[in-house]
Amino acid sequence: MRLLAAPAGVAAGVAAAFTWIGAVDPGEPGHYPACPLLRWTGLYCPGCGGLRGVHALAHGDLPAALGANAAAVAAYAAFLLLWLAWVRAALRGQDGVRLPLRAPHWWAVGAVLLVFTVVRNLPCGSWLAP
Repeated sequence: MRLLAAPAGVAAGVAAAFTWIGAVDPGEPGHYPACPLLRWTGLYCPGCGGLRGVHALAHGDLPAALGANAAAVAAYAAFLLLWLAWVRAALRGQDGVRLPLRAPHWWAVGAVLLVFTVVRNLPCGSWLAP
């Protein structure tokens, strides 16, 4: 059971963050810092809308979360799946989860985020903007 301590601690931290962001609306000015890239250039970064997405998810509104930042929602889902794999491994007595990710995998993730960022800043991709 000591192997479950780390995943339980991570779950507690994530639950606390989701609870806070669910209670304190990121759409209200003055609660969270503004994105520096958006402030200085007017361009949305890949993370813009991520807090609003968490707020929407905390209130059970998946369409609003996807509208705020679809890439962030996908990342939250991937995190949940990895966390569940970590818990399963801990219950089986294994120390952690090994992912066979190599450089091409990370380049692919970077390319997807780059395309997402560029498209959400074009008029044709305005549906991806927060």
